[in-house]
Amino acid sequence: MVLGCAATGLAYAVFALAGWLLVDIRQPLPVVLGGLGGLLLLFLAVQGLGQVARMEAELAMRMLGPSQADALEARIAQLAASRAEIMDVVHEERRRIERDLHDGVQQRLVALGMLIGRARRGQDPERAAELLRQAHEESRRALDELREVAWRVHPAILDQAGLRTALEAVAERSPLPVRIGYAVPGALPRAVEAAAYFVVAEAVTNVVKHAGASTVDVQVTEEDGVLDVRVRDDGAGGADAARGSGLAGLASRVAALDGRFRVDSPAGGPTVIGAMLPCA
Repeated sequence: MVLGCAATGLAYAVFALAGWLLVDIRQPLPVVLGGLGGLLLLFLAVQGLGQVARMEAELAMRMLGPSQADALEARIAQLAASRAEIMDVVHEERRRIERDLHDGVQQRLVALGMLIGRARRGQDPERAAELLRQAHEESRRALDELREVAWRVHPAILDQAGLRTALEAVAERSPLPVRIGYAVPGALPRAVEAAAYFVVAEAVTNVVKHAGASTVDVQVTEEDGVLDVRVRDDGAGGADAARGSGLAGLASRVAALDGRFRVDSPAGGPTVIGAMLPCA
């Protein structure tokens, strides 16, 4: 029926056009009306073809696609894998914090106690004053390292001032120039803010340690309920999420929120690390 309607409309339009060009018509109104009617039928036929194609696609998906039970099983398997990955990330993060506390803060506190003990036992006032000055410097460095560990666990500024300010703080703390582009009109869920922050913080840390880059560009935008986070550097490239525990952890963190994580890092650069995080 749809094809017949299309053929009829096309025939009307062609006959009207041919009659207009080849025949001396004294009353053009019937020809014009016939041509317009043909074009209308042709338009309706095209619309009908689109609807038929859509119905066939939906029917094929329903008949040949996965059933609801299959979809639920696939979703359960995905959530189980994501949960296992998150547990691995949590354990790895805990071990990293333990190493930081043991190798950094704890050693400085031990040195601080030794300096204070030597100052108390000493008989020379000048020597005691020098030891106390060293102890004061050691306590300041221990406090800085402890604050750094707490910052990596969860920065308080993220809850106090939001994602944009936390990312600006990451840029300020980085030894490389970091440009922040932030275009998010409204507030974000806390889990999304935390995931976006750690994507940027870990990516910038990796750039500083391994990429040999001179600049880092961070772009955070939100469109249609999806937060798009991109970190680009001009380094040597070669980053691989499968080999680096930090990037693998970020991929698991993003997957836990039903997001998508990607790493585009050809040899020679540039490297682009991105995450798409649903905000709803």
